[in-house]
Amino acid sequence: MTALGLPDTIQACLFDLDGVVTKTAVVHAAAWKETFDAFLRGYGGQRPFDPVADYDEYVDGRPRADGVRAFLVSRGIHLPEGDPDDPPEAPTVHGIGNRKNVLLLEKIHTEGVEAYDGTLRYLEAVRAHGLRTAIVSSSANCRDVLRSIGAEHFFDVRIDGVVAAERRLPGKPRPDTFLAAAHDLGVEPSGAAVFEDALAGMDAGRAGRFGYVVGVDRVGQADALYAHGADTVVKDLAELGGKE
Repeated sequence: MTALGLPDTIQACLFDLDGVVTKTAVVHAAAWKETFDAFLRGYGGQRPFDPVADYDEYVDGRPRADGVRAFLVSRGIHLPEGDPDDPPEAPTVHGIGNRKNVLLLEKIHTEGVEAYDGTLRYLEAVRAHGLRTAIVSSSANCRDVLRSIGAEHFFDVRIDGVVAAERRLPGKPRPDTFLAAAHDLGVEPSGAAVFEDALAGMDAGRAGRFGYVVGVDRVGQADALYAHGADTVVKDLAELGGKE
């Protein structure tokens, strides 16, 4: 292992945004809960959205519409797909997803965005060692979030919700967005490491046959991260730095 805690075959690092670089996973979970609970009140007998169990299982790391669809199916609810520009009040998959995004942006603007210091230090070390880097996120707000914390310069490539839509890339747990990032960086998947906190991200790392998959355990789910494909699990990326 190198001083970065990675196999010496790794040439590039692919980082998820929410929960790895920024402390926004809890904000996402709160926005999802508010969105789904308001919707579920129209379905008698439905229990509220669980911001831990339901979030981890159905929406964390997935594109918005995929998360809506997966959660509703888990409750036996099927809605029309609608269109990506549906208004937030529309009773469609895209309408619910757009309502969540409205709430998310409100929370980000009122509460702000905070970065994980350990990740920023690790990114500095990765860059200093000459490895290439990419941010890989399902969020359409990725660039704005990176700019808000002054971290856009850390990444050579950005594959986010906007780019994925333009290229028609399916989201996690499919590996396509990570594979696109590796391709844009000019490295084979076997030469790239994936850094993720979501179970769907672990699945993507395993499916893409990447050289190393690092699970970032922010919520006490180390066993699940390993079960979904992590090669190692840390609570903070600072734990990887300095290893020989």
